[in-house]
Order: sequence, then C-alpha cells, then structure tokens
Amino acid sequence: MIRGKLCDGEMSRIINYKKNMVAFQGEPGAFSEQAAKKFFGSGVKVLPCRSFEDVFESVARKRALHGIIPIENALFGSIHQNYDLLQQYDIPIIGEIKLRIVHALLAPCGVKLKDIRKIYSHPQALGQCDLFVRTLKHAEAVAAYDTAGAAKAVKEQKRKDSAAIASVDAAKVYGLQILRRGIENDHRNFTRFLVISKRKPLPSRNAKTSIVVSMNNVPGALFRALSVFALRDIDLYKIESRPLVGKPWEYLFYIDFEGSVNNERSAQALRHLREITATMKILGSYPHGKTVGGPKS
Repeated sequence: MIRGKLCDGEMSRIINYKKNMVAFQGEPGAFSEQAAKKFFGSGVKVLPCRSFEDVFESVARKRALHGIIPIENALFGSIHQNYDLLQQYDIPIIGEIKLRIVHALLAPCGVKLKDIRKIYSHPQALGQCDLFVRTLKHAEAVAAYDTAGAAKAVKEQKRKDSAAIASVDAAKVYGLQILRRGIENDHRNFTRFLVISKRKPLPSRNAKTSIVVSMNNVPGALFRALSVFALRDIDLYKIESRPLVGKPWEYLFYIDFEGSVNNERSAQALRHLREITATMKILGSYPHGKTVGGPKS
C-alpha cells in the first residue's frame, strides 16, 4: 500500500504526542511507570526506556517532555547512577513523588511455589525481598535489568520453574499469576522518584532545592559550606557524597534543602556557597512531593 505524506496537522499531532510523553526506565508495568501515572494522572502517555541514561537522553533530545527516575529507596538506599546522571545532564528536577513499593512473586499460570528454581528481578528488588527469597530453599535469585522486564521474560520463556519479583501491575500486563504479594522485607518500603524536564517552573512556596557541589581541598571546607545554611536557619533534608571522577579521594556532595531559588534567603545562601566552593550546580527547585500508598496518602 502506498502511503501519502503526512499533512502539517498530522505531523504536529505526532510531535505534540511525543512532547507530552513521560520517559521511564523499564518495561510496561514497572514501578517507575506506576509513579509516573500517580504523578501525572492515569491517562499520561509513557515512553519505556532500556536504561536510566536513555531516560535522560529522551528528554534531552525531546523525544519526551518529562522523565521520571528513582533516586532512593527506604530499605536499600540511593540509586547512585541517577545522582551521577543529574550532575552530567543539564535537565532540572521539577517534581518528586514518594511511592510505596509492594513487591509480588509472579509466575506463569499453573506454577506452584514448590516448583520454583529461579527468581528473576532487578538487584534492588531482590535486595528488598531477600528475607522472603531465602525461605525458598531450592530457588536461586537471578539479576535482571528491570522488575517488569523480568516478569515479561518469565512470561515469554513459559518455563514452569521460574518466577519474577515485580509489581501487581506487571502481573496484569503480562498475564501472570500472583503467588505471593507484599514480600518486601519491610512494608514501610518507599521509593522516592524525581521528575525531570527542560521546562523550569520554579515554585515559591512549599519548595525544596537540590544542588551538587565540590569543595576546595582545604581543612574545614565542608563545615564552611554547610554553615551557609545554618547561618540562615535553612533546614537540610539530605546530604549525599559521590566520588569525583578523575580525582581519587575527592567528592561531590548532593544537598537537598528547604526553600526555592526564588526565595531571597535561599538565594543568599547559594551566592555565599558559590564563593567558597570549587563548583556548584543547581539541580532544581520543586514542590515537596506527596506520599502515595502510605499513611500520608
């Protein structure tokens, strides 16, 4: 069949469709997709990506208007790769959401718990569920690149001795049965997700700001850097160190603090900080995110 050229209106709709997409890492049914739908609404258009870097690239190259990435988990700690990518790319944080993560053991229909010899999932998910996994004496944990991707592979392989740890949504997407749900080590299992975009809306109230700084190699540098916030009664929410590539035993510091760059007190602190640090980058000012699936929902 010979297809004609797209008219201007059709091309515009395709471009707008892509621009309204939210990129996430993983296959359909991933927790990041779930977080995107909780943040933007269930009707949001999503773009699955193979890696976290692909999420950043999709936003940088305008294949998607927004990206959503996990940054830390209450049980298993920070996702360091995403801290590094935030520093590398000039794409600001514009929002956050904290999602309760409920893991389930999924298998093809007819498979029983006693049949399972391999359990596939992302290493973070395997770590969050290791107490349960250890109760299955004959099962081996096998790392996969994504929880939903593990569920997809188990479905496609049709093996009767394999299962995946993934979301309940993934069970629906891939037609798998739920053998057990709520298998995480602690039910207070939350992951904080960040929303990134080249659009830069700056909140003035109920805001927090994320920055990354490197220090001059002098005694007391970190103390002086943190004092710019204490002197102005600005609350620090988090400080995380990462190795500075190419400079052994030197570090970048990621800092989350109360307030927006639009706020004069915060702006003064940042001006002061810029004077006494080697480098400083503002990663974004954004509203405090809601908690979904917990007592604060």
